[in-house]
Amino acid sequence: MSARPTRRFFVRSLALGSLGLSLFTPEPGIMQRRKKQLFPSGKNRFPVVISTWEHGIKANDAAWMVLEKGGRALDAVEHGVRVPEADPAVTSVGYGGWPDAEGNVTLDACIMDENGNCGSVVYLQHIKHPVSVARLVMERTPHVMLAGQGALQFAKDQGFTEENLLTEEAKQAWEKWKASKIGSENSREMHDTIGMLAIDKAGNMAGGCSTSGLAFKMPGRVGDSPIIGAGLFVDNEVGGAVSSPEIG
Repeated sequence: MSARPTRRFFVRSLALGSLGLSLFTPEPGIMQRRKKQLFPSGKNRFPVVISTWEHGIKANDAAWMVLEKGGRALDAVEHGVRVPEADPAVTSVGYGGWPDAEGNVTLDACIMDENGNCGSVVYLQHIKHPVSVARLVMERTPHVMLAGQGALQFAKDQGFTEENLLTEEAKQAWEKWKASKIGSENSREMHDTIGMLAIDKAGNMAGGCSTSGLAFKMPGRVGDSPIIGAGLFVDNEVGGAVSSPEIG
């Protein structure tokens, strides 16, 4: 089987626990359930943006500002995902994300464009916008994924500034967790990753994911969200999907 049919089969097989957009046959049920998060332009179903969870609504508003001006889907996705990444009220993405078991906020993110180009960062600390770092991994390196200190050094080399991402609320939650010795089973619900897909006026698609992962996870743990083919996949000829659950 050739590479292209394999990719099509892969995208079409993603359903449970995922969010998807198709360039050909959008599923009416999804359109209804996500009506607050879909922004069609008149009778033409392009452009459109869709994302996960309640914090995705504000993210969509930001992405739409790019799309309605004729901007590229990739730019819209990055612009949108950056909104929850910078929001201290969102405890599972970026700044304000709940830390790992040692009290460190570690972030994962990925992004993918209409041509199959993609970039990812995992276990990144001190950088508020990992989705933007992931995009630069895609555009400025020969690699797909950078991790840990390597990802941090790359971000700094690209002009990103180190910041303290542990908010007082997140710190208090971590201290309470430590004091009560809550096990990992009780942190499994804290997984509200931002996953976003967009189609621009040209009919091109892009997607992105960003998360701080499971609250109070073991240091070094990386989830599915930043992994191309697991947390995100885009095929401009078929469609795209993001997966939000952060289990295990």
